[in-house]
Amino acid sequence: MLLASAGAGVVDAVVGGGGLIIVPSLFGLFPQAVPATLLGTNKAASIWGTGWSAWQYAKQVRLPSSRLLGALAAAMLGALLGAWLAMQIPASRFRTALPLVLGAVWLYTLWRKDMGRHHAPHWSHRTETVLATAIGAAIGFYDGIFGPGTGSFFVFALVRLLGWGFLHASAGAKRLNFATNVAALMCFIPGGHVVWALSLPMAVANVAGSAVGTRLALRHGAGFVRAAFLIVVGALILKTGWDAWPP
Repeated sequence: MLLASAGAGVVDAVVGGGGLIIVPSLFGLFPQAVPATLLGTNKAASIWGTGWSAWQYAKQVRLPSSRLLGALAAAMLGALLGAWLAMQIPASRFRTALPLVLGAVWLYTLWRKDMGRHHAPHWSHRTETVLATAIGAAIGFYDGIFGPGTGSFFVFALVRLLGWGFLHASAGAKRLNFATNVAALMCFIPGGHVVWALSLPMAVANVAGSAVGTRLALRHGAGFVRAAFLIVVGALILKTGWDAWPP
């Protein structure tokens, strides 16, 4: 489990999608556990790696922080609502649609070869703030109720809708993902859905992996992050497709 958490930290730091590794590992090792408890334990472990990565990116990549304030608040509110619903109803209906949505994202990114290679925001301050807030709310809700691929969705949305480069989008996605993790834990912890004896060692491994992934992304830039995005989303399509339509 520690190896899976470290690997998830590397993937998450570069482009998101670490849940592809860690969530199936938790469900495989603890098949009888309540799903909300496994999701809460994952959040309690991965938030440390996400926070570390967000801090490292902040030192190297300059972002329009004032324009992200609304997005951060909306992401937290969306994740709170999603996490609450995750404890009330099963989210299995997302499974069949997720591979199709990810497939569309993957094909579009592959087709638009220059998308995200250069950081070129093209909206006014007000419009970018509104769009970023909408992105935070929608993907934050998804992260709270289901989760796989959240970081990748944040990256794609920031690149496609705001015109950010992949490196800047990955840096922004870390801040937003950290906010959604905090919000989700505000539901999971009071509900007793975190196994601390498991999540704390996983957190240490996750931070170690995150440090490696962040260094790789900052060293190699937007082109590397774009390639990693295509690889991770491709793997997500295969995994979620297998889960949704098993042979």
